[in-house]
Amino acid sequence: MIEHIQPYINYLYIVASVLFVLGLKKLGRAESARNGNFVSSIGMLIAIIATCLLVGMEFKWIIVGMIAGSAIGAIAAYRVKMTSMPEMVGLLNGFGGLASMLVAWAEFHKWVTMGWDQYYLTLGAGAPNSPLFTAIAMIFTAIVGGVTFSGSLVAFLKLAELMPGKPIQFAGQQIVNALILVALVAGAVIFCRDPSAPIAYQAFIGIMIVSLVLGVTSVIPIGGADMPVVISLLNSYSGIAAAAAGFIILNNVLIVAGSLVGASGIILTKIMCKAMNRSLANVLFSGFGSASGKKKAADGVQGEAKPISAEDAFLLLEAARSVIIVPGYGMAVAQAQHSVRELGELLTANGCDVRYAIHPVAGRMPGHMNVLLAEANVPYEQLAEPQDVNPVMETVDVAMVIGANDVVNPAAREDESSPIYGMPIINVDQAKTVIVLKRSMASGFAGIENPLFFKDNTRMLFGDAKASVSALVAEFKNI
Repeated sequence: MIEHIQPYINYLYIVASVLFVLGLKKLGRAESARNGNFVSSIGMLIAIIATCLLVGMEFKWIIVGMIAGSAIGAIAAYRVKMTSMPEMVGLLNGFGGLASMLVAWAEFHKWVTMGWDQYYLTLGAGAPNSPLFTAIAMIFTAIVGGVTFSGSLVAFLKLAELMPGKPIQFAGQQIVNALILVALVAGAVIFCRDPSAPIAYQAFIGIMIVSLVLGVTSVIPIGGADMPVVISLLNSYSGIAAAAAGFIILNNVLIVAGSLVGASGIILTKIMCKAMNRSLANVLFSGFGSASGKKKAADGVQGEAKPISAEDAFLLLEAARSVIIVPGYGMAVAQAQHSVRELGELLTANGCDVRYAIHPVAGRMPGHMNVLLAEANVPYEQLAEPQDVNPVMETVDVAMVIGANDVVNPAAREDESSPIYGMPIINVDQAKTVIVLKRSMASGFAGIENPLFFKDNTRMLFGDAKASVSALVAEFKNI
Protein backbone atom coordinates (compact mmCIF):
# COMPACT_ATOMS: atom_id res chain seq x y z
CA MET A 1 0.00 0.00 0.00
CA ILE A 2 2.69 2.47 1.06
CA GLU A 3 4.80 1.60 -2.00
CA HIS A 4 2.00 2.84 -4.27
CA ILE A 5 2.03 6.22 -2.54
CA GLN A 6 5.77 6.83 -3.02
CA PRO A 7 5.49 8.59 -6.43
CA TYR A 8 3.12 11.16 -4.89
CA ILE A 9 5.32 12.11 -1.91
CA ASN A 10 6.95 14.98 -3.78
CA TYR A 11 3.53 16.33 -4.77
CA LEU A 12 2.61 16.48 -1.10
CA TYR A 13 5.90 18.24 -0.43
CA ILE A 14 5.06 20.81 -3.12
CA VAL A 15 1.67 21.46 -1.51
CA ALA A 16 3.35 21.87 1.88
CA SER A 17 5.94 24.26 0.41
CA VAL A 18 3.25 26.40 -1.20
CA LEU A 19 1.43 26.61 2.14
CA PHE A 20 4.69 27.66 3.83
CA VAL A 21 5.14 30.50 1.33
CA LEU A 22 1.50 31.62 1.69
CA GLY A 23 1.75 31.47 5.47
CA LEU A 24 4.96 33.49 5.47
CA LYS A 25 3.37 36.11 3.24
CA LYS A 26 0.41 36.41 5.62
CA LEU A 27 2.80 36.90 8.54
CA GLY A 28 3.90 40.15 6.89
CA ARG A 29 0.67 41.88 7.97
CA ALA A 30 -0.59 42.10 11.54
CA GLU A 31 -4.23 41.47 10.61
CA SER A 32 -3.42 38.23 8.76
CA ALA A 33 -0.60 36.93 10.98
CA ARG A 34 -2.73 34.46 12.94
CA ASN A 35 -4.16 33.03 9.73
CA GLY A 36 -0.61 32.80 8.41
CA ASN A 37 0.42 30.70 11.39
CA PHE A 38 -2.53 28.38 10.79
CA VAL A 39 -1.77 27.98 7.07
CA SER A 40 1.89 27.23 7.80
CA SER A 41 0.96 24.68 10.47
CA ILE A 42 -1.27 22.86 7.95
CA GLY A 43 1.67 22.80 5.57
CA MET A 44 3.91 21.32 8.26
CA LEU A 45 1.29 18.66 9.07
CA ILE A 46 1.17 17.65 5.40
CA ALA A 47 4.98 17.52 5.29
CA ILE A 48 5.11 15.29 8.38
CA ILE A 49 2.47 12.93 7.00
CA ALA A 50 4.28 12.73 3.65
CA THR A 51 7.57 11.98 5.39
CA CYS A 52 5.94 9.27 7.50
CA LEU A 53 4.77 7.59 4.28
CA LEU A 54 8.32 7.15 3.03
CA VAL A 55 9.38 3.52 2.82
CA GLY A 56 11.63 2.47 5.68
CA MET A 57 10.46 5.01 8.24
CA GLU A 58 10.02 3.81 11.82
CA PHE A 59 6.47 4.95 12.61
CA LYS A 60 6.79 3.98 16.26
CA TRP A 61 9.58 6.42 17.04
CA ILE A 62 8.08 9.16 14.87
CA ILE A 63 4.81 8.94 16.78
CA VAL A 64 6.63 8.90 20.13
CA GLY A 65 8.61 11.98 19.10
CA MET A 66 5.52 13.80 17.86
CA ILE A 67 3.59 13.12 21.06
CA ALA A 68 6.49 14.09 23.33
CA GLY A 69 7.36 17.21 21.35
CA SER A 70 3.74 18.32 21.05
CA ALA A 71 3.18 17.89 24.79
CA ILE A 72 6.30 19.84 25.72
CA GLY A 73 5.51 22.58 23.21
CA ALA A 74 1.89 22.92 24.29
CA ILE A 75 2.78 23.13 27.99
CA ALA A 76 5.58 25.62 27.35
CA ALA A 77 3.40 27.80 25.11
CA TYR A 78 0.56 27.78 27.62
CA ARG A 79 2.69 28.59 30.64
CA VAL A 80 5.16 31.08 29.17
CA LYS A 81 4.50 34.70 30.06
CA MET A 82 4.54 37.33 27.34
CA THR A 83 7.57 38.88 29.04
CA SER A 84 9.39 35.57 28.62
CA MET A 85 8.50 35.13 24.95
CA PRO A 86 11.94 36.35 23.73
CA GLU A 87 13.67 33.71 25.85
CA MET A 88 11.34 31.02 24.49
CA VAL A 89 12.00 32.08 20.91
CA GLY A 90 15.73 31.92 21.63
CA LEU A 91 15.39 28.40 23.01
CA LEU A 92 13.34 27.25 20.02
CA ASN A 93 16.00 28.61 17.68
CA GLY A 94 18.62 26.67 19.64
CA PHE A 95 16.69 23.42 19.56
CA GLY A 96 16.28 23.80 15.79
CA GLY A 97 20.04 24.09 15.45
CA LEU A 98 20.59 21.12 17.77
CA ALA A 99 18.17 18.97 15.77
CA SER A 100 20.04 19.74 12.55
CA MET A 101 23.40 18.97 14.14
CA LEU A 102 22.07 15.63 15.43
CA VAL A 103 20.79 14.78 11.94
CA ALA A 104 24.29 15.38 10.58
CA TRP A 105 25.79 13.26 13.34
CA ALA A 106 23.29 10.41 12.84
CA GLU A 107 23.79 10.34 9.07
CA PHE A 108 27.56 10.37 9.42
CA HIS A 109 27.37 7.51 11.91
CA LYS A 110 25.20 5.58 9.44
CA TRP A 111 27.72 6.27 6.67
CA VAL A 112 30.62 5.00 8.81
CA THR A 113 28.69 1.90 9.83
CA MET A 114 27.38 0.95 6.38
CA GLY A 115 30.10 2.22 4.10
CA TRP A 116 29.47 4.68 1.27
CA ASP A 117 28.04 2.23 -1.27
CA GLN A 118 25.34 0.95 1.06
CA TYR A 119 24.67 4.38 2.54
CA TYR A 120 24.25 5.83 -0.94
CA LEU A 121 21.48 3.32 -1.66
CA THR A 122 19.54 4.60 1.38
CA LEU A 123 19.43 8.11 -0.09
CA GLY A 124 17.01 7.00 -2.79
CA ALA A 125 16.74 7.49 -6.51
CA GLY A 126 18.21 10.66 -7.95
CA ALA A 127 20.75 11.13 -5.16
CA PRO A 128 24.13 12.41 -6.38
CA ASN A 129 26.77 9.66 -6.06
CA SER A 130 29.22 12.13 -4.57
CA PRO A 131 30.79 11.47 -1.15
CA LEU A 132 32.29 14.98 -1.25
CA PHE A 133 28.89 16.65 -1.70
CA THR A 134 27.41 14.70 1.20
CA ALA A 135 30.47 15.30 3.39
CA ILE A 136 30.30 19.07 2.81
CA ALA A 137 26.58 19.09 3.63
CA MET A 138 27.21 17.13 6.84
CA ILE A 139 30.05 19.29 8.08
CA PHE A 140 28.27 22.55 7.22
CA THR A 141 25.13 21.38 9.04
CA ALA A 142 27.15 20.38 12.11
CA ILE A 143 28.93 23.74 12.29
CA VAL A 144 25.89 25.98 11.76
CA GLY A 145 23.70 23.80 13.98
CA GLY A 146 26.26 23.84 16.79
CA VAL A 147 26.76 27.61 16.64
CA THR A 148 22.99 28.12 16.60
CA PHE A 149 22.40 25.86 19.61
CA SER A 150 25.04 27.24 21.97
CA GLY A 151 24.60 30.84 20.78
CA SER A 152 20.86 30.62 21.38
CA LEU A 153 21.41 29.26 24.88
CA VAL A 154 23.61 32.26 25.70
CA ALA A 155 20.97 34.59 24.27
CA PHE A 156 18.36 32.82 26.41
CA LEU A 157 20.47 33.23 29.56
CA LYS A 158 21.01 36.93 28.84
CA LEU A 159 17.35 37.60 28.12
CA ALA A 160 16.29 35.67 31.21
CA GLU A 161 18.87 37.67 33.19
CA LEU A 162 20.47 34.43 34.37
CA MET A 163 23.77 35.91 33.22
CA PRO A 164 24.81 39.55 32.78
CA GLY A 165 23.14 41.25 29.82
CA LYS A 166 26.11 43.54 29.28
CA PRO A 167 28.88 42.53 26.84
CA ILE A 168 31.36 40.01 28.25
CA GLN A 169 34.72 40.80 26.73
CA PHE A 170 38.29 39.74 27.36
CA ALA A 171 41.70 40.57 25.92
CA GLY A 172 42.36 38.92 22.58
CA GLN A 173 38.73 37.91 22.10
CA GLN A 174 38.75 38.52 18.35
CA ILE A 175 41.97 36.54 18.01
CA VAL A 176 40.41 33.62 19.88
CA ASN A 177 37.37 33.65 17.59
CA ALA A 178 39.65 33.81 14.55
CA LEU A 179 41.62 30.78 15.79
CA ILE A 180 38.37 28.89 16.36
CA LEU A 181 37.32 29.61 12.77
CA VAL A 182 40.71 28.41 11.50
CA ALA A 183 40.31 25.21 13.53
CA LEU A 184 36.85 24.63 12.06
CA VAL A 185 38.09 25.13 8.49
CA ALA A 186 41.06 22.80 9.11
CA GLY A 187 38.80 20.15 10.61
CA ALA A 188 36.36 20.45 7.72
CA VAL A 189 39.17 19.97 5.18
CA ILE A 190 40.45 16.90 7.02
CA PHE A 191 36.96 15.45 7.17
CA CYS A 192 36.04 16.11 3.54
CA ARG A 193 39.28 14.67 2.15
CA ASP A 194 38.36 11.17 3.31
CA PRO A 195 35.22 10.83 5.48
CA SER A 196 35.85 7.09 5.82
CA ALA A 197 39.25 7.51 7.50
CA PRO A 198 39.49 7.08 11.29
CA ILE A 199 40.82 10.64 11.65
CA ALA A 200 37.69 11.95 9.94
CA TYR A 201 35.58 10.52 12.77
CA GLN A 202 37.69 12.37 15.32
CA ALA A 203 37.59 15.52 13.19
CA PHE A 204 33.79 15.42 13.07
CA ILE A 205 33.52 15.09 16.84
CA GLY A 206 36.01 17.92 17.29
CA ILE A 207 34.12 20.14 14.85
CA MET A 208 30.86 19.67 16.75
CA ILE A 209 32.56 20.60 20.04
CA VAL A 210 34.40 23.60 18.59
CA SER A 211 31.25 24.88 16.87
CA LEU A 212 29.49 24.86 20.25
CA VAL A 213 32.35 26.91 21.69
CA LEU A 214 32.14 29.36 18.78
CA GLY A 215 28.43 29.91 19.45
CA VAL A 216 29.24 30.93 23.02
CA THR A 217 32.20 33.18 22.19
CA SER A 218 30.21 34.83 19.38
CA VAL A 219 27.24 35.87 21.53
CA ILE A 220 28.73 36.71 24.95
CA PRO A 221 30.33 39.96 23.68
CA ILE A 222 26.96 41.23 22.42
CA GLY A 223 25.06 43.55 24.76
CA GLY A 224 21.48 43.02 25.87
CA ALA A 225 20.22 45.96 23.81
CA ASP A 226 21.24 44.11 20.65
CA MET A 227 19.42 40.91 21.56
CA PRO A 228 16.53 41.53 19.10
CA VAL A 229 19.06 41.48 16.26
CA VAL A 230 20.79 38.41 17.67
CA ILE A 231 17.49 36.56 18.01
CA SER A 232 16.56 37.20 14.37
CA LEU A 233 20.08 36.24 13.22
CA LEU A 234 20.05 32.98 15.19
CA ASN A 235 16.60 32.28 13.76
CA SER A 236 18.16 32.62 10.32
CA TYR A 237 20.99 30.26 11.33
CA SER A 238 18.48 27.63 12.45
CA GLY A 239 16.79 27.79 9.04
CA ILE A 240 20.11 27.55 7.20
CA ALA A 241 21.08 24.54 9.30
CA ALA A 242 17.74 22.87 8.55
CA ALA A 243 18.16 23.49 4.81
CA ALA A 244 21.66 22.02 4.94
CA ALA A 245 20.28 18.97 6.77
CA GLY A 246 17.78 18.64 3.93
CA PHE A 247 20.68 18.33 1.49
CA ILE A 248 22.12 15.50 3.57
CA ILE A 249 18.98 13.36 3.53
CA LEU A 250 17.72 14.84 0.24
CA ASN A 251 14.40 15.98 1.67
CA ASN A 252 12.90 18.66 -0.57
CA VAL A 253 10.45 20.13 1.90
CA LEU A 254 13.16 20.48 4.55
CA ILE A 255 15.32 22.37 2.07
CA VAL A 256 12.43 24.68 1.14
CA ALA A 257 11.30 25.30 4.72
CA GLY A 258 14.84 25.87 5.96
CA SER A 259 15.58 28.25 3.09
CA LEU A 260 12.43 30.27 3.85
CA VAL A 261 13.36 30.58 7.51
CA GLY A 262 16.97 31.40 6.70
CA ALA A 263 16.12 34.04 4.10
CA SER A 264 13.36 35.68 6.14
CA GLY A 265 15.64 35.75 9.19
CA ILE A 266 18.40 37.48 7.24
CA ILE A 267 15.93 40.04 5.86
CA LEU A 268 14.55 40.70 9.35
CA THR A 269 18.09 41.06 10.71
CA LYS A 270 18.83 43.66 8.03
CA ILE A 271 15.64 45.54 8.91
CA MET A 272 16.56 45.53 12.60
CA CYS A 273 20.07 46.81 11.87
CA LYS A 274 18.65 49.55 9.67
CA ALA A 275 16.28 50.53 12.49
CA MET A 276 19.34 51.09 14.69
CA ASN A 277 21.41 52.66 11.91
CA ARG A 278 24.15 50.13 12.51
CA SER A 279 25.79 47.44 10.43
CA LEU A 280 25.56 43.77 11.38
CA ALA A 281 29.33 43.75 11.92
CA ASN A 282 28.95 46.62 14.38
CA VAL A 283 26.26 44.71 16.28
CA LEU A 284 28.33 41.51 16.44
CA PHE A 285 31.72 43.00 17.26
CA SER A 286 31.26 46.43 18.86
CA GLY A 287 30.39 45.32 22.39
CA PHE A 288 27.53 47.82 22.51
CA GLY A 289 26.46 48.68 26.05
CA SER A 290 29.88 48.38 27.62
CA ALA A 291 30.81 50.51 30.60
CA SER A 292 32.71 53.13 28.59
CA GLY A 293 29.69 53.73 26.42
CA LYS A 294 27.49 54.26 29.44
CA LYS A 295 29.81 56.87 30.94
CA LYS A 296 29.92 58.92 27.78
CA ALA A 297 26.16 58.93 27.50
CA ALA A 298 25.67 59.81 31.15
CA ASP A 299 28.11 62.74 31.19
CA GLY A 300 25.83 64.96 29.11
CA VAL A 301 22.61 64.31 31.05
CA GLN A 302 21.64 67.21 33.28
CA GLY A 303 18.43 68.51 34.78
CA GLU A 304 15.69 67.50 37.16
CA ALA A 305 12.82 65.13 36.48
CA LYS A 306 9.28 66.47 36.97
CA PRO A 307 7.00 63.86 38.61
CA ILE A 308 3.27 63.94 37.95
CA SER A 309 0.30 62.24 39.60
CA ALA A 310 -2.21 60.03 37.80
CA GLU A 311 -4.88 62.69 38.40
CA ASP A 312 -2.81 65.41 36.70
CA ALA A 313 -1.84 63.06 33.86
CA PHE A 314 -5.55 62.38 33.35
CA LEU A 315 -6.24 66.10 32.96
CA LEU A 316 -3.59 66.34 30.23
CA LEU A 317 -5.00 63.31 28.40
CA GLU A 318 -8.62 64.39 28.81
CA ALA A 319 -7.88 67.70 27.11
CA ALA A 320 -5.77 66.17 24.34
CA ARG A 321 -7.08 65.89 20.79
CA SER A 322 -4.20 63.67 19.63
CA VAL A 323 -2.25 61.08 21.62
CA ILE A 324 0.57 58.80 20.52
CA ILE A 325 1.27 55.84 22.77
CA VAL A 326 4.79 54.35 22.60
CA PRO A 327 4.96 50.87 24.21
CA GLY A 328 8.16 49.28 25.43
CA TYR A 329 9.45 46.36 27.45
CA GLY A 330 8.17 47.93 30.67
CA MET A 331 4.63 47.45 29.36
CA ALA A 332 5.40 43.77 28.80
CA VAL A 333 6.86 43.35 32.30
CA ALA A 334 3.77 44.91 33.88
CA GLN A 335 1.39 42.99 31.58
CA ALA A 336 -0.28 46.32 30.95
CA GLN A 337 -1.31 45.80 27.32
CA HIS A 338 -4.99 45.17 28.11
CA SER A 339 -5.19 48.27 30.32
CA VAL A 340 -3.46 50.27 27.60
CA ARG A 341 -6.00 49.12 25.04
CA GLU A 342 -8.83 50.11 27.39
CA LEU A 343 -7.27 53.53 27.90
CA GLY A 344 -6.96 53.94 24.14
CA GLU A 345 -10.64 53.12 23.69
CA LEU A 346 -11.63 55.67 26.33
CA LEU A 347 -9.47 58.32 24.69
CA THR A 348 -11.04 57.56 21.30
CA ALA A 349 -14.53 57.78 22.82
CA ASN A 350 -13.51 61.16 24.21
CA GLY A 351 -12.89 62.43 20.66
CA CYS A 352 -9.12 61.92 20.68
CA ASP A 353 -7.06 60.59 17.76
CA VAL A 354 -5.05 57.69 19.23
CA ARG A 355 -2.15 55.90 17.58
CA TYR A 356 0.42 53.39 18.81
CA ALA A 357 3.96 54.07 17.57
CA ILE A 358 6.05 50.90 17.53
CA HIS A 359 9.79 50.98 16.99
CA PRO A 360 11.22 47.90 15.20
CA VAL A 361 13.60 47.15 18.08
CA ALA A 362 11.21 47.90 20.96
CA GLY A 363 11.18 45.02 23.43
CA ARG A 364 13.60 42.12 23.43
CA MET A 365 12.70 40.34 20.22
CA PRO A 366 11.48 41.35 16.77
CA GLY A 367 7.78 42.22 16.83
CA HIS A 368 7.54 41.99 20.62
CA MET A 369 5.23 45.00 20.97
CA ASN A 370 3.12 43.96 17.98
CA VAL A 371 2.47 40.59 19.62
CA LEU A 372 1.47 42.20 22.92
CA LEU A 373 -0.93 44.68 21.33
CA ALA A 374 -2.41 42.02 19.07
CA GLU A 375 -3.04 39.87 22.15
CA ALA A 376 -4.94 42.82 23.68
CA ASN A 377 -6.95 43.27 20.43
CA VAL A 378 -5.69 46.77 19.73
CA PRO A 379 -7.05 47.78 16.28
CA TYR A 380 -4.42 47.17 13.60
CA GLU A 381 -5.20 50.47 11.88
CA GLN A 382 -4.04 52.35 14.98
CA LEU A 383 -0.53 50.85 14.81
CA ALA A 384 2.12 53.08 13.26
CA GLU A 385 5.85 53.02 12.55
CA PRO A 386 8.29 55.81 13.51
CA GLN A 387 8.39 57.25 9.98
CA ASP A 388 4.60 57.59 10.08
CA VAL A 389 4.43 59.65 13.28
CA ASN A 390 7.72 61.58 13.40
CA PRO A 391 6.76 64.10 10.68
CA VAL A 392 3.66 65.16 12.64
CA MET A 393 5.05 64.78 16.17
CA GLU A 394 5.15 68.55 16.78
CA THR A 395 1.35 68.68 16.34
CA VAL A 396 0.71 65.86 18.85
CA ASP A 397 -0.77 67.01 22.14
CA VAL A 398 0.50 64.15 24.29
CA ALA A 399 3.10 61.45 23.63
CA MET A 400 2.69 58.72 26.22
CA VAL A 401 5.75 56.49 26.69
CA ILE A 402 4.98 53.24 28.52
CA GLY A 403 8.12 51.43 29.58
CA ALA A 404 10.15 52.38 26.50
CA ASN A 405 13.56 53.96 26.89
CA ASP A 406 16.24 53.61 24.24
CA VAL A 407 13.86 53.92 21.26
CA VAL A 408 12.77 57.42 22.44
CA ASN A 409 16.17 58.62 23.64
CA PRO A 410 16.94 62.01 22.01
CA ALA A 411 20.64 61.39 22.61
CA ALA A 412 20.46 59.47 19.34
CA ARG A 413 20.00 62.86 17.64
CA GLU A 414 21.75 65.25 20.00
CA ASP A 415 24.78 63.55 21.58
CA GLU A 416 27.54 62.45 19.22
CA SER A 417 29.31 60.64 22.08
CA SER A 418 26.30 58.41 22.74
CA PRO A 419 26.57 54.76 21.63
CA ILE A 420 23.16 55.10 19.97
CA TYR A 421 23.97 58.33 18.11
CA GLY A 422 22.45 58.15 14.61
CA MET A 423 19.89 55.52 15.54
CA PRO A 424 16.41 56.43 14.22
CA ILE A 425 14.10 56.95 17.19
CA ILE A 426 10.51 58.00 17.83
CA ASN A 427 10.81 61.76 18.38
CA VAL A 428 8.42 61.99 21.31
CA ASP A 429 10.39 64.89 22.79
CA GLN A 430 9.00 67.06 19.97
CA ALA A 431 5.40 66.53 21.13
CA LYS A 432 3.71 69.31 23.10
CA THR A 433 3.70 67.17 26.25
CA VAL A 434 5.41 63.87 27.05
CA ILE A 435 4.21 61.56 29.82
CA VAL A 436 6.71 58.82 30.66
CA LEU A 437 5.52 55.83 32.69
CA LYS A 438 8.44 54.20 34.52
CA ARG A 439 9.10 52.48 37.80
CA SER A 440 12.18 54.61 38.46
CA MET A 441 14.83 56.73 36.79
CA ALA A 442 16.91 53.66 35.98
CA SER A 443 18.42 53.44 32.51
CA GLY A 444 17.01 51.08 29.89
CA PHE A 445 18.24 47.67 28.78
CA ALA A 446 21.08 49.30 26.84
CA GLY A 447 22.33 50.90 30.05
CA ILE A 448 22.23 54.44 28.61
CA GLU A 449 20.87 57.50 30.43
CA ASN A 450 17.94 59.24 28.73
CA PRO A 451 17.87 63.06 28.62
CA LEU A 452 14.20 62.88 27.61
CA PHE A 453 13.33 62.50 31.30
CA PHE A 454 14.71 65.99 32.03
CA LYS A 455 13.13 67.88 29.11
CA ASP A 456 10.89 70.85 29.98
CA ASN A 457 7.86 69.24 28.31
CA THR A 458 8.32 65.82 29.99
CA ARG A 459 6.43 64.61 33.04
CA MET A 460 7.30 61.38 34.85
CA LEU A 461 4.48 59.13 36.11
CA PHE A 462 6.32 56.75 38.43
CA GLY A 463 5.03 53.32 39.38
CA ASP A 464 4.02 49.99 37.91
CA ALA A 465 2.80 50.58 34.34
CA LYS A 466 -0.35 48.51 34.74
CA ALA A 467 -1.29 50.23 38.00
CA SER A 468 -0.62 53.69 36.49
CA VAL A 469 -2.65 53.02 33.35
CA SER A 470 -5.44 51.46 35.40
CA ALA A 471 -5.53 54.62 37.52
CA LEU A 472 -5.91 56.69 34.34
CA VAL A 473 -8.70 54.40 33.15
CA ALA A 474 -10.48 54.83 36.47
CA GLU A 475 -10.24 58.62 36.17
CA PHE A 476 -11.86 58.51 32.70
CA LYS A 477 -14.64 56.27 33.94
CA ASN A 478 -15.39 58.72 36.75
CA ILE A 479 -16.07 61.59 34.35
